[in-house]
Amino acid sequence: MLLRLLLRATRKKRRKTQERPIQVPARPTPVPSTTRPAPPRRPVPAATQSVSIETPTSPLIGKCWVIDGDTIQIGKVRLRLAGIDAPELEHPWGKRAKWQLVQLCKGQSITAKLEPDLSYDRLVATCFLPDGRDLSAEMVKSGMALDWKKFSGGKYSHLEPEGVRKKHWKAAARQRGDMRTFEK
Repeated sequence: MLLRLLLRATRKKRRKTQERPIQVPARPTPVPSTTRPAPPRRPVPAATQSVSIETPTSPLIGKCWVIDGDTIQIGKVRLRLAGIDAPELEHPWGKRAKWQLVQLCKGQSITAKLEPDLSYDRLVATCFLPDGRDLSAEMVKSGMALDWKKFSGGKYSHLEPEGVRKKHWKAAARQRGDMRTFEK
């Protein structure tokens, strides 16, 4: 009985929507112009758009929040560590990289020397601990980040532990299912 009532209620709703006439908006009549129309604008890729970010005065000093293995935030300014590439959080080593950076920065005031580059709407900076150690160098030494030669010019390549690139690649391949893990 209840099922029949529900079916009737839905049928009535369908009939009501079918009875409504469809209204088509009238098209405006084109006005002839003597000037030439502007060419259509092509969309600009997000990576090449100019982004207006308020650049704080350099150096930026303060306690930081760690976002991931190569991104920190001092105040309201999000910074990417210059010259390195750490795994993203979804990568098997991503959370380890983040927590390594948390351990380095925990309770310390970070000094960031800003660079003129932008990376995905983040300012790029070389960041230092109070004792003068470079955060990027420390992350590469620990094996939680890789030297990004394109942007660092090979500044941190001598600090990479042997086989670290292969370790990161294998972990990502296993996660994607591209490589079998062999048990001993």
